[in-house]
Amino acid sequence: MDVDITRSRVGGRARAPPSKSYTHRAILAAGYSDGAVVSDPLVSADTRATMRSVEAFGGHVERADDDRRLDVDGFDGRPGVPADVIDCANSGTTTRIVTACAALGDGLTVLTGDASLRSRPQGPLLDAIEQLDGRAESTRGNGQAPLVVGGAIDGGTVSIPGDVSSQYITALLMAGAVTTDGIEIVLETDLKSAPYVDITLEVLSAFGVDATETKRGYRVPGGQRYERSEAYPVPGDFSSMSYLLAAGAVAGGDEGVVVEGARPSAQGDSAIVDVLQRMGADVSWDREAGEITVRQSELSGVDVDVGDTPDLLPTIAVLGAVADGETRLVNCEHVRYKETDRVRAMATELEKLGASVTETPDTLTIHGGDSQLTGAPVAGHDDHRIVMSLAIAGLVAEGTTTVEGADHVDVSFPGFFDVLYDLGAELNEHER
Repeated sequence: MDVDITRSRVGGRARAPPSKSYTHRAILAAGYSDGAVVSDPLVSADTRATMRSVEAFGGHVERADDDRRLDVDGFDGRPGVPADVIDCANSGTTTRIVTACAALGDGLTVLTGDASLRSRPQGPLLDAIEQLDGRAESTRGNGQAPLVVGGAIDGGTVSIPGDVSSQYITALLMAGAVTTDGIEIVLETDLKSAPYVDITLEVLSAFGVDATETKRGYRVPGGQRYERSEAYPVPGDFSSMSYLLAAGAVAGGDEGVVVEGARPSAQGDSAIVDVLQRMGADVSWDREAGEITVRQSELSGVDVDVGDTPDLLPTIAVLGAVADGETRLVNCEHVRYKETDRVRAMATELEKLGASVTETPDTLTIHGGDSQLTGAPVAGHDDHRIVMSLAIAGLVAEGTTTVEGADHVDVSFPGFFDVLYDLGAELNEHER
């Protein structure tokens, strides 16, 4: 599906979907238990992959008709050996957290996914599992899926880089709680995307599991049980909110855009509020009510370190193309290893729209003063975040912008274009 977006004014109230990061972790945490309920989950292509994985390990996930509740019968600590290959589709988070879970099994689990997922690095996690005397192999010997994992690991100490993906740390912490000896994680490099590990610690605590940060990395004691008597409520997703907030900042009318469901949590991507404020946006956050209001503003370029907030890079890049002066995104080499190389993708597509962009291996600079956005066909790169950020650019580009492959928003924000339309955006969805 492609979407044509014409320069528009937007305004009104909208609610971002629940957090994908919290939903993934909550589903698997419930799977590790003997049963738990997850309320207000994000039901999307990615999180359905995690649900399928829990069921492959012997659990069962019952979805309410309105998708507001998941009743999970867990596999109570140790997963069974799947009867078939686990298809993680396009979900990198699923692949990594499930890979560590598979290392607990007595037999072997095979994990794979689509072409994009099969290009993403898994080597450091496979190496960590082997340090724990598990079996973890890439079938092609390149550290990428398809993967073969097993070994019934008992725990131990692992050394792992922290600058490739924080999801490796999450995976080991979640699995380590049910091993005999627990897992001690020693970071070889500084940790990128650290707030995502904070999310993991928060979810583990909510399910009665103790894990802590140490001077060298992280530690989770073994012999623990995942337990929760009350439904676990998933908070709103700040990564998804970023597109709606950006829409308000670049195209909001007098009433502005009010985003609901914005209650404080451990999500690093809540930093988008600070970025908008530094750029000069008229933005206010009522934390008690969980509402953020943004109105169209004259924006100025800023420097932003995305080391801990890689998912915000596409959104901030679009804001930079509209702002005066330069917006310089730094510490972003790891953003190249997502669903696509998001640094290259944003540079390429913004240039198609008339933005002036300079790219280096670790930086992306948008020269807003030299940019004049004009509608054009742009590629979504089969990446939900690229699609949504380019749609926001289409709200301010002269003429019509056609975003190709727009259906990929289903990964994290099903109904994104319906929400944008309800806010007043002029858009038309159509098949290629």
